[in-house]
Amino acid sequence: MLFQYRRYRCAFSDGDFSSNSVILTYRSSEPPNQLGANLNFYSVCFSWGTLMRQAKAILCSSILIAIFTFSSVFAEVLDSAPNGFTVKNTVLIEADRGLVYRAAMAEVGSWWSSDHTVSGNAANLYMDARVLGCFCERLGEGAGLVHLSISFINPGVLVRFSGGLGPLGLMGVAGNMTWEFETVDAGTLVTIEYAIGGYMPGGLDSIAAPVDGVLLDALDRLAAYVHDAERDELP
Repeated sequence: MLFQYRRYRCAFSDGDFSSNSVILTYRSSEPPNQLGANLNFYSVCFSWGTLMRQAKAILCSSILIAIFTFSSVFAEVLDSAPNGFTVKNTVLIEADRGLVYRAAMAEVGSWWSSDHTVSGNAANLYMDARVLGCFCERLGEGAGLVHLSISFINPGVLVRFSGGLGPLGLMGVAGNMTWEFETVDAGTLVTIEYAIGGYMPGGLDSIAAPVDGVLLDALDRLAAYVHDAERDELP
């Protein structure tokens, strides 16, 4: 089902995360993680506890569905098991495909959430948009991090990444993520699909929904960024 929605602030709490929970969207109220001088803080910055708290929304008596004037989003955990999962998120952005692709790839540091970085500042993120390039982060003083590697690119159409995003990069998993851009009558359809397989104590199925929530938040931010950019260009 394709539904329209707008971002809203949810409450978060500690505790076990139910993989059956439904996440429409969320906004983190926690301050950005800080790198600190020691790069060993990487494991702290991307701790599963933080990710769980950010992704666990307390939805009260009913699901909130509302009009979001410039995008429609579909989010789904396609399948999950102890040894892996697949999630898929799609956003419809009322803008030209070339503009959307450029924003997604060349301006990722302007719309990605700082909460999902190591340095605590999304401006340090960048895309080296070529085969064997990367979704990378500058950490200062010559330090850096590859979040995902690019294994295939068809500019304006499809980008395929390999690797474990965020804390998944510290685990015994393999991942394949695709970003697809499709022109439709209403604008541009952007789809992110992420398949993860491997091992995690307790089973990877327990984190499928939190990972889905992170990617949903990313598409929400991309749509808002493109919308604001187009509005600023109006006379």
